[in-house]
Amino acid sequence: MTTPRPILLAREHDRGTLRRLHAAGTLERLRRGAYQAVRDDEAPAAVERRRALDRIRAVHQQLRAPHVFGHESAALVWGAPLWRVPARTHVWQAARASSRSAPDIARHRGLPSRWVELGALPVTDLTRTVVDCLTTMPPLDGLVIADWATGRGLQRSDALALLAERTKRNGRARARFVVDHADAGADSPWETWLRYVVLRAGLPRPRTQYPVRTRIGQTYLDLAWPEHGVLAEFDGRVKYVDGALGMDHDAERTLFDEKVREDAIAEATGIRPLRFVARHARDPDDVVRRLLSRFPREVRDAARTNPLLPPP
Repeated sequence: MTTPRPILLAREHDRGTLRRLHAAGTLERLRRGAYQAVRDDEAPAAVERRRALDRIRAVHQQLRAPHVFGHESAALVWGAPLWRVPARTHVWQAARASSRSAPDIARHRGLPSRWVELGALPVTDLTRTVVDCLTTMPPLDGLVIADWATGRGLQRSDALALLAERTKRNGRARARFVVDHADAGADSPWETWLRYVVLRAGLPRPRTQYPVRTRIGQTYLDLAWPEHGVLAEFDGRVKYVDGALGMDHDAERTLFDEKVREDAIAEATGIRPLRFVARHARDPDDVVRRLLSRFPREVRDAARTNPLLPPP
């Protein structure tokens, strides 16, 4: 893990010098009054997430009153993957925000009783973080976090109990559904996306990381309905780009190995898995049509769009 770089606050340094270094491209501006040395060793995909984390650190250094970070900001600090990186930092404070409150901060009134310190940052505990996210975020975004948290020890019963304590009923049914269907078998947000499309379509709940013993060894399928003879996988195409996963990464070899694996799965099961990639997100209805075509008629006829889940 990359060590965080120091954050330079305008109130602690010469403002003119900071502005000149920023104009020269030596410093990047994280938010008003907070700067950091520009990095030249980052993968492009990691930049947005790192900046969001550094903005949280900057807000922490700038705030003088007691505070706790929450919602998707807390999820970031916990290390959860996110479907989309938040543009604002969520923070709980005892005092009401002023009319001149910074637009890049989402302030919530009150200091939560359930919080921990992670990397010197005060954040809501795991259960509170997940419940806050589920009641304020779109359900796909919430399911990505809930899947991850379930694999990190989140107890379903604790999350449901905390949900039941909420006085506001808006979003509770949807949040309960997400908690009930969270699955630690999702290895990436895109695998969660594929399962979300399945759940929204009203298809039976799939098994995740389904083991298949093949002539080349045991492998695991992202989604499986063995009772119906249906297998599906999300294919992260980045692995087919030379160097994408490290300097020694050979995309051509990876593509060959994946073809060998798929053939071995088909030989062992008599089923060739359906494969989906990120571009299929442009037409989730087509994803549903392809999946439905593999199921027996009684399953297709029983499938109904879940009204709790909006289009992804």
